[in-house]
Amino acid sequence: MSVNVAEVFGQDVFNEAVMKERLPEVTYKQMVKLMEEGGDVTLELADIVAKAMKEWAIEKGATHYTHIFQPYIVSIGAEKHDSFADIPKGGKIENSFSGKDLLMGEPDASSFPSGGLRATCAARGYTAWDVGSPAYVKDGILCIPTAFCAYTGESLDTKTPLLKACDAVSKAGVRFVKMFGNTEAKKVRAYVGPEQEYFIVNREKYLERPDLIYAGRTLFGAPAPKGQEMEDQYFGPLKTKIADFMADVDEQLWKLGITVKTQHNEVAPGQHEIAPIFAPADAALDSNFLVMDVLKSTATKHGLACLLHEKPFAGVNGSGKHNNWSLGTDNGVNLFKPGKEPNKNLQFLLVLACLMEAVKKHSLLLRAAASNTGNDHRLGANEAPPAIISIYMGDQLGEIVDAIVAGVPFDKLPCATVETLDLGVSTLPVLPKDPTDRNRTSPFAFTGNRFEFRMVASSVSIGDANTVMNSMMAESFNKACDALEGAEDFEKAVIDYIYKTMKENKDIVFNGNGYSDEWVEEAAKRGLPNVKSIVDAIPAYVEPSTIEMFEKLGVLSARELEARKEIKLEEYAGLINIEARTMIDMASKLYIPSVIAFVNSVASSMNTVKSAYAQADTSAQQTILVKASSLLADAQKALDELKNVTDAAETAKEYHDTVLPTMAALRAPIDELETIVDSEYWPVPTYGELMFEV
Repeated sequence: MSVNVAEVFGQDVFNEAVMKERLPEVTYKQMVKLMEEGGDVTLELADIVAKAMKEWAIEKGATHYTHIFQPYIVSIGAEKHDSFADIPKGGKIENSFSGKDLLMGEPDASSFPSGGLRATCAARGYTAWDVGSPAYVKDGILCIPTAFCAYTGESLDTKTPLLKACDAVSKAGVRFVKMFGNTEAKKVRAYVGPEQEYFIVNREKYLERPDLIYAGRTLFGAPAPKGQEMEDQYFGPLKTKIADFMADVDEQLWKLGITVKTQHNEVAPGQHEIAPIFAPADAALDSNFLVMDVLKSTATKHGLACLLHEKPFAGVNGSGKHNNWSLGTDNGVNLFKPGKEPNKNLQFLLVLACLMEAVKKHSLLLRAAASNTGNDHRLGANEAPPAIISIYMGDQLGEIVDAIVAGVPFDKLPCATVETLDLGVSTLPVLPKDPTDRNRTSPFAFTGNRFEFRMVASSVSIGDANTVMNSMMAESFNKACDALEGAEDFEKAVIDYIYKTMKENKDIVFNGNGYSDEWVEEAAKRGLPNVKSIVDAIPAYVEPSTIEMFEKLGVLSARELEARKEIKLEEYAGLINIEARTMIDMASKLYIPSVIAFVNSVASSMNTVKSAYAQADTSAQQTILVKASSLLADAQKALDELKNVTDAAETAKEYHDTVLPTMAALRAPIDELETIVDSEYWPVPTYGELMFEV
């Protein structure tokens, strides 16, 4: 059934339109001001809003309310439901929801990863209402987006640091644009549009794969006869079940006020993408959590399973979350927009210089913030950006940056021209040509009026990456302002600063093929880090430059950064441990017994044939028997070794260096056995069945 987007959009959201209708005018204006400018929420104001919010939610069928929060490394979010029911009086009960209930909650802060910030015996934590992200009703629950912190005030989530980073880049950005005469801007907002990639498989087949259930990815599996080599999946027609699923997802998200705009098949069989319109960074964070949640729950409803893992299938493209990021003033200036003459746009060129400096200085931190355990399987393959951080500028900006680095005088910089694309067909229009091509091999690419950080893992929160990007830009903006504010000849000082900064950070710019071996060699010559495992990137959280930046901006303390390092290392070790033990379980209970049954069947068949026909040629059975038995022995040996190394491993480094290679050694013979063993005996659905039989 078709849906009118305009009619359903935001109908389950306590948004500005609902507030204007249900709140007293004075309260409404106070709320709008708080949403736009920030500030403290009084209990008196919260009481008025809570009353209106409760009545609206109950009309929507809500019976409970919850503070939605996002504990560190938990992808979908956390929630504790409280009913509106109050203490019965005279045999009757009333619905209750106070300003205090709206303002704060008190979940257990010791049961979530804290990296040593909280002991098990110290359980108190708080959730605090995020006024900038609207409440909504979902599945009969009033959901209130919140920040989550410990009793000590230290953040235990992905939202709190992001909110602080947004404040930091806003303050620094306002200071920055004022130098160029924009005295009307009061805020600089970070905007994000995360493109979410995911796989869809048949739910019944999913439930037959313990590795998908426990690890989120296939730990075994031979390639299907067809993969993505024909490139016919990308943007191809949607299968009926997928189209129905996507339509349901869209309707739910529109009702929740999420501006999903794009949906399509991705490159790999069974892979898809959904993308929203840009939103302020904290709202985009909450929206992306909702997108992931709705994708998973809706898939179940349609007899499907949604896989958000970065690499659910070996041999085909994995999934990322392309993080489109821009900065704009509250009076309509996009700081990443070059304008018609970028070669003369001093403000834009200085923004570009600051970005180059920020990315080069914090490249390893960006690598760590964008990744998780699953992303290691994806980065560096011919499907995703390499693990080397670089910036792609495109032809137009690249030419200008190259000229600046070469010392070409400012008035002689290349002049950008607006080009057109004439296809030479009279019935087709002449098209305006973008100033830059799209480079999918670059992790940090300019795309016309924004930068696309393509490295972000598909299953993680976008909070970490955007916290780092906004913080590093705030730091770089402040440094530029310190150097340029009060300059006698401001224009000359800015030009000199641009030349100096771009020359010092020129090595971070690369406009070529990031997949090539030549780039790996060139990056090494430039001194750019090529960190292939997140285990080696995680220590960037406690580098002196990281601590100095975050503490100076008031985003994260040294203790909070140390905790994040510990949490990420523990997560890595824990996830690889789960994967290894899942492999052990599957090999012991599924694959090896099935192969033994198959081998016995072949041997029995061969003996039967020989008994009946002495001269019969059983060489084919003999070949299969020898090959399968040999691989079976290899699998048993690798299984025993995996048990030993998994039992012995403790640290993330040990899991990376010893357990992962042993897992690969077990997978190899079992995957080869899949190509030999009769499908009647094979215990789990194959790649072909999972990716093609929705």
